[in-house]
Amino acid sequence: MAGLACAGQLAAAGHRPLVLDKGRGIGGRMATRRVEIAGQACGFDHGAQYFTIRDPEFRMALSPLADAIAPWDDGGSEPRFVGRPGMSSLPKAMAEGIDLRQGVEVLALRRDGSAWLLETKGGLVMARHLVMTMPAPQAARLLGRDHPLVPRLDCVRMAPCLTLMAAFPGAAPRPFLHHSSGTDPLAWIAQDSSKPGRHAGLTCWVAQADPDWSAGHLEEAPDSLVRLMLPLLAKTIGAEPEMALHASAHRWRYARVTTPLGTPCLADEDGTLWLGGDWCLGARVEAAWQSGTALAKALTRHLHAG
Repeated sequence: MAGLACAGQLAAAGHRPLVLDKGRGIGGRMATRRVEIAGQACGFDHGAQYFTIRDPEFRMALSPLADAIAPWDDGGSEPRFVGRPGMSSLPKAMAEGIDLRQGVEVLALRRDGSAWLLETKGGLVMARHLVMTMPAPQAARLLGRDHPLVPRLDCVRMAPCLTLMAAFPGAAPRPFLHHSSGTDPLAWIAQDSSKPGRHAGLTCWVAQADPDWSAGHLEEAPDSLVRLMLPLLAKTIGAEPEMALHASAHRWRYARVTTPLGTPCLADEDGTLWLGGDWCLGARVEAAWQSGTALAKALTRHLHAG
């Protein structure tokens, strides 16, 4: 979200940004896992579950993308929105017209005169200005401990999250649209198939473990996580684990910002390196957009001043 927000703003200002994304699916934690279950195509929002719209500028930016989002009437205290037909639909819509290269992981980077050189498996990529919007710990590792911006990142804290995706027959229990707990290992459970535009034939659930439980089981294999998490989900919704038609797990090593930086973005002294993401402001999709927008505005001012 932060990278796409930044790229979109830069493109609107007349620049030609190139976005590198190591993932196969666009959107980072605004993710949708698509699977076929019993001959039916289903999707699971296994990252961000929803987003809110509090910033008037964010609302205005989403206006042209209305077909890619929808309100989710889950009984929350404020309106919640989701991508339609999956959470990844919003970043896909935002990426329209952007030069985006997926499946490209930056393995190392270095300054070479006035340019940044990015090492990938496909070769070197050169950039005059580099914007990094991955989680703060990953940015710190790429930059190296000697970089002057890295000490600023040390105060940022991000917690892991282990996620279970499970599908049950349509007649299986549906006791709630979402359930949150401050004491159970599964801190958040959502009836994913209740969201607008989802497949209604099956009952699909997404369950996300709390930070402590996730940290304690972070390195376990996906099959092991399913064996641990599926019975917990089944007990909460009043079903038997054996009723599940599908169950899989996903590991988010840097899922949720617990201690943000406190400023929308960072830049080096000469304005060639810029850092941002939700970790700057807070654990919300909107915070990632605000950081990406702040990056683009600050970089555009720098370019015009130069």
